Amino acid sequence: MRRTFRLFASVKPARYLDPGAPTGLTGLLTHGSPRSTLLYLYSSTLEKLNAVPEHSLYRQSVEALTKHRMSIVESAVAPGYPEWAERARKLVTEHPEKFHIYQSGRVDGTRAMRIESGGQVFVVRHLPKDVDEREEEWDGEINEGPELEGPRTREERASQALIAERRDLKDLEQIEWEAEPQLTADQISELENKIGAGLIEEVIQVAEGENQLVDTMIQAKVWENLEEPPAEGQWVYFERKA
Repeated sequence: MRRTFRLFASVKPARYLDPGAPTGLTGLLTHGSPRSTLLYLYSSTLEKLNAVPEHSLYRQSVEALTKHRMSIVESAVAPGYPEWAERARKLVTEHPEKFHIYQSGRVDGTRAMRIESGGQVFVVRHLPKDVDEREEEWDGEINEGPELEGPRTREERASQALIAERRDLKDLEQIEWEAEPQLTADQISELENKIGAGLIEEVIQVAEGENQLVDTMIQAKVWENLEEPPAEGQWVYFERKA
């Protein structure tokens, strides 16, 4: 039942899933670029795990599962991906200033971040969310109407002069970023079957949660001994008997 929409998608001539379309699970929409998203999350998780001692069972288990799933995702390559990756790599190399963290020069709120993780380079884009002011909670600020006309004080004129500083038009030059080629519906279905953890969107949710959990586990130093040693036989009940 949960793959009904996937089967319908495979009937289309293009055999591609529509980003944002329903997946069959409430509140879960079709992801636009699951492959690159998973590779970024897995690389970030593995990099964070370097802060955990190698003898930690937590690191060993998460590292093994993450590497296993990462290898599965890497094996799926969208049609035209190698050529696109080469063009993207060339664009980032020629315009490194456009891919600084939290700097994109866009007036629409779009941000582009260039992140190196696990020996790979990722360009992470943050698109602004559409905000309806009618749904926003009032912060208590009183609307005093438009600003008054007339002469300004010296302090006000000084601040306005800073805003009106000339800016080189080259700083506002836009970079056309070509969208990453999508995996076909058959490739997505094959990934889901190999990973065996539900839809690819569910796999992404798990990867996001694990990536955030690593920070908490490192902060708690879960590999260290308990301050109060457990009583003898306290965990016997939970042991698996052969």
